Amino acid sequence: MDRGFVVNEKIEPLAQHLFILESERWRPLRSKLSPIFTSGKLKEMFPLVVECAGNLEKFLDRVANNGEPVECREMAAKFTTDVIGSCAFGISMNALEDDDSEFRRMGRQLFMPTFKPIIRNIIRQFAPSLLNVFGRFLQSTEIDNFFISLVHDTMEYRENNNVNRPDMINMLMELRKHPDKVNSIELTDTLLAAQAFVFFVAGFETSSSTMGHALYELAQHQDVQDKLRQEIRDTYKKNGGTLTYADIKEMKYMDKVFKETLRKYPILTMLNRQAMENYTFKGTKITIPKGMKIWVPVYGIQTDPDIYPEPEKFDPERFEDDAAAARHPMSFLPFGDGPRNCIGARFAHIQSKVGLATILRNHKVDVCEKTTIPYEPDKRAFLLSLKGGVNLRISKVQS
Repeated sequence: MDRGFVVNEKIEPLAQHLFILESERWRPLRSKLSPIFTSGKLKEMFPLVVECAGNLEKFLDRVANNGEPVECREMAAKFTTDVIGSCAFGISMNALEDDDSEFRRMGRQLFMPTFKPIIRNIIRQFAPSLLNVFGRFLQSTEIDNFFISLVHDTMEYRENNNVNRPDMINMLMELRKHPDKVNSIELTDTLLAAQAFVFFVAGFETSSSTMGHALYELAQHQDVQDKLRQEIRDTYKKNGGTLTYADIKEMKYMDKVFKETLRKYPILTMLNRQAMENYTFKGTKITIPKGMKIWVPVYGIQTDPDIYPEPEKFDPERFEDDAAAARHPMSFLPFGDGPRNCIGARFAHIQSKVGLATILRNHKVDVCEKTTIPYEPDKRAFLLSLKGGVNLRISKVQS
């Protein structure tokens, strides 16, 4: 299966990434980039995530109990920007401390529903040949130049100073040194930058959105919040006040809350694929012809009352082991499935759960006068987002 997108490298140099690339380039790149997301590599990165969580805790202590609502999705976006900066680029972003952080500004710009990206996305999906005609008027030059220069300069600095870190940039440097490992693909600066770019975009956006939506629900379900906080505190206490990589996998209720959040608020409400060959369903005469584009309605599946009774209800117990095993495996698709599933799903699990544990261990989230209830999606946003943001009140709770 392909994604069915056409990439015009001159118009969109950073679109040459794993999410969009055609199979010929996607397959060898995917196999060589996958090792950075193994358990071993993620365990090496974990202290970097915890370090960023320390900055988040300082931020929380400043805003707690001042009576002012906090836009929690933006707070989460700053945290995940710091994490991605450290884990992917080896750079201290300082987004939680600096409202004018260059990386956070770029992150906002990427998902800002402005004219150029909206038109460009429509043309790419429905009339890709027109990109050759109108594409040069629709370029995101500032973003392209920023990330291409960042990756190039970071690689150059590391090579000149013999710097070695367990991160995305290091993996890309290894690919550039050994191009024979990726068949006949030309490893240009822009192709390499595009892989780091999509890690940045997907890494901060998926996790910040999930954290924001989780806090939105927990503020309305104090019993769930209290139960989760107790699990978090028990976990910290077991290790003398610290959090380990193994702890994240062992927090069962945290996992249920995380999955129920992604069920109710999937990052991508639709998945797209393109058939690479004719496929006939077994026992039927129904055939998907080669080249046909297919749209999978993730949001529709995950809010289907026949699969999830009372789908509008936030209920983490839906993901109790027996209940989850009784459902069809394709009834939960927050990270896609198959060969082209999300390569960074495990990383998203880790940084989201560390972020939530940091927030809820010593702080409580409550609805306030600025909280939008019932949920109203922002129709202008590319991804599922709450109109007006996730505004909640944060207060300190006793240990």
